[in-house]
Amino acid sequence: MGTPGVVEYQPLIRELPAQERPRERLKKYGAASLSNAELLAIILRTGAASESVLNLSAKLLARFGGLSGLAKAGFGELCTERGLAEAKAAQLKAALELGRRLLSTQPEERLAVRSPADVANLLQAEMSLLEQEELRLVLLNTKNQVLAISQVYKGSVNTSLIRVSELFREAVRENCPALVVVHNHPSGDPTPSPEDIKITEQIVKAGKLLDIEVLDHLIIGHQRYVSLKERGLGFD
Repeated sequence: MGTPGVVEYQPLIRELPAQERPRERLKKYGAASLSNAELLAIILRTGAASESVLNLSAKLLARFGGLSGLAKAGFGELCTERGLAEAKAAQLKAALELGRRLLSTQPEERLAVRSPADVANLLQAEMSLLEQEELRLVLLNTKNQVLAISQVYKGSVNTSLIRVSELFREAVRENCPALVVVHNHPSGDPTPSPEDIKITEQIVKAGKLLDIEVLDHLIIGHQRYVSLKERGLGFD
């Protein structure tokens, strides 16, 4: 179990076994098998003095709220981050812009969600470092391709705070037929609480009324995640 507010140590690339290094994993398994943090680490190549580039990548994702937040961040804002000078900030902005342009010209290339692991791969690196609970929605189209990832709540995620109408607002606006709910446990332990199960039941029921399928609810911890759907918790 991790400690709230403490970023777990990520090894330097050279400290990893050769077969576990991001570039080697990309060569062997393909780019789609890498987490967002690993892909960023390949782009950035080296971190600040004595800091793992994997740790730097995960911190950036957590600090800006994922890839969409990084894409929206200004060049000057990125340059103020420890470990990012102008050259690295430019590389990062260029890579994100290329991704945006590709997505706009080839929407069929959107990432498809086929399993809980696909969602965890998207969000685990950044959400496992968050000091507060956050609840996010992964919005999907009819092919279960990712349309957007939106942050719905930040802070304590419980039934007294969550308004179902607010949670589904963007999904209704985007006319998306399905979504995946994701939230983190800052303690590092992703074990679902009774409150988590109760929230899931409410969200699933609301989704049925709105004709939006709730495919899963993932809880992110440190290096681990739990799929409530796989465990049959909160789902019929």
